[in-house]
Amino acid sequence: MTDKLNELTAAGVAVWLDDLSRVRLSSGGLDQLRREKHVAGVTTNPTIFAKALSDADEYNWQLHDLATRGVEVEESVRMLTTYDVRWACDVMRPSYDGSDGVDGRVSIEVDPRLAHDSDKTVAEAKALWWLVDRPNLYIKIPATEAGLPAITATLAEGISVNVTLIFGLDRYSAVMEAFLAGLEQAKANGHDLSKIGSVASFFVSRVDSEVDKRLEKVGSDQAKALKGKAAVANAQLAYERYTEVFSSDRWKALAAAGAHPQRPLWASTSTKNPDYRDVIYVEELIAPGTVNTMPESVIHAYADHGETRGDTITGSYDSARKVFADLESVGVDMDDVIATLEREGVEKFEASWQELLDGVRKSLEAAAKGKGAPNKAAKGNAKGAEKAGGA
Repeated sequence: MTDKLNELTAAGVAVWLDDLSRVRLSSGGLDQLRREKHVAGVTTNPTIFAKALSDADEYNWQLHDLATRGVEVEESVRMLTTYDVRWACDVMRPSYDGSDGVDGRVSIEVDPRLAHDSDKTVAEAKALWWLVDRPNLYIKIPATEAGLPAITATLAEGISVNVTLIFGLDRYSAVMEAFLAGLEQAKANGHDLSKIGSVASFFVSRVDSEVDKRLEKVGSDQAKALKGKAAVANAQLAYERYTEVFSSDRWKALAAAGAHPQRPLWASTSTKNPDYRDVIYVEELIAPGTVNTMPESVIHAYADHGETRGDTITGSYDSARKVFADLESVGVDMDDVIATLEREGVEKFEASWQELLDGVRKSLEAAAKGKGAPNKAAKGNAKGAEKAGGA
């Protein structure tokens, strides 16, 4: 059989998994995906962690220990999530070493409630970097207005960054500017640029969800004909900006000092509309030097029936601009779409973070009362604890 994921990798797209849980780690499932499905990185977010901790009893032994020590809920969340991320970094280390530090990365997000506070975001990023203590870590920082100076300041400390929640082209340009400035400061601070990595997570399917809703409201045949086109066009134009920035003299000077480019990462790539092909946001966004982070279901779907048709982005820029012009002509305000998506993106992650805090609080209370005592999962996690450096 044709190895479709290998074809995708050969076309220049790094396949990353958009999920993490202790069950996935303790079962060897993540390592299996790395070895058999060409998975070369992992992304996490508050929603993923909230689901992981609510679904499994493999956290009980650590919750019991945290409750016994009287650790507060927010610090307990850090201990639980960084434990998993540290373990995942160790699992992905062969990919990191084999790609000269480009892939094999695992991301952990700063507290989303800090999205509008630059100084606190930087402080949190530094704390997480120290706590996980793995060279293949990425700290996820949202691309809010306050996030931009935080991105620069964090990179200047020699800390690798995954910039998340990018929806619009102008904000993406600002993110790349923040990246270049951060590397320039890191160089001035004496850091080895070859050790600093970064990706820019450009969200895809959520754009179609929001635009399609507005097109449906317009209701004309012309409007309905544009459904399912905005997200890909938006990402294609983002890649055009990427190629312009990373062919500039400013970038070449940093590259000469050992820097790696900040790759565009296509995020939110599961298809929300069942009428669309389930791998559309993979097939239509193939280009060299990109990352596509997918839920496991999309990884398996692409392995089964994905089509790698070479570069599907370069050369599409004029048609993408026409999509934007057509959207404007039927009354879709893309600036408002982008502003709405950014606001809702931060709000959703804040809600998931609160869900995570509430869930851990209840688990700690149960553990303190003896209802969450260590169980058989503790034994299964002994090896993971050793690799992950313990709680």
